[in-house]
Amino acid sequence: MLPGGRGHDIEERSLEMNPYAAPKATLAPPPMPGVSELERRKAGRGRRLGAVLLDGLFSLVWVVPLIIGAVLADQVKRGGSSSAVVVAISIGALLAIGLLVVNCVMLHQSGQTLGKRCLGIAIVRTDGSRCGLLRYIFARVVPVSLLGMIPFVGGFVSLLDALLIFNQERRCLHDMIADTIVIDV
Repeated sequence: MLPGGRGHDIEERSLEMNPYAAPKATLAPPPMPGVSELERRKAGRGRRLGAVLLDGLFSLVWVVPLIIGAVLADQVKRGGSSSAVVVAISIGALLAIGLLVVNCVMLHQSGQTLGKRCLGIAIVRTDGSRCGLLRYIFARVVPVSLLGMIPFVGGFVSLLDALLIFNQERRCLHDMIADTIVIDV
C-alpha cells in the first residue's frame, strides 16, 4: 500500500481495466433507413421499366424452345419425328422452372429479380425492411393478377396498375397493395 492510502485506489483501478476480461459491447441491429432516406433512394421510373423489360427478355430463354417445339409439332402431323418435339418442350420446361427458382430465391434473399439485379434496384417494405417471397407473391402479384382477370374491368385495372407509377409517390397499384417500394441499391 502506498503512503496516504492511495494503494487501495490503484488496486481498484487495475481490477476495472483487466485486459483478460470479456468485452462489454452492446450489440444492436443496424438501424432501418429513415423515411426521408427511402424517399431519396426510390428507383426511377426508367429503371423500373428497364427491369421489367429485362425480365421479359430473360423469359425468352424458355419461351423460344417452346415455340420451336410447337413448330416441330406441326411437322409431326406431316410425318416428322416426335422426339425433337419432346426434347424442345422439355428444354423449355426445364429452363422455365430454372428461371422461376432463381427469381424466387433472389426475391426472397434480396428483393430482386434478374432484371432488377442487373439495374441495381430492389423491392423493400415501406419501412425499409425486407419484402419476403410470400408477401411478394400473395400481396404484390396475386391481387392485381386476379383483378386483371375480371371481364371488362381487368384491362382497366392492369392499365391503372402501370399508370400509377406516374403519381408523386412513384408506386404502382401492386406496390400500394403490398406496402412495398422499389429502391436503388
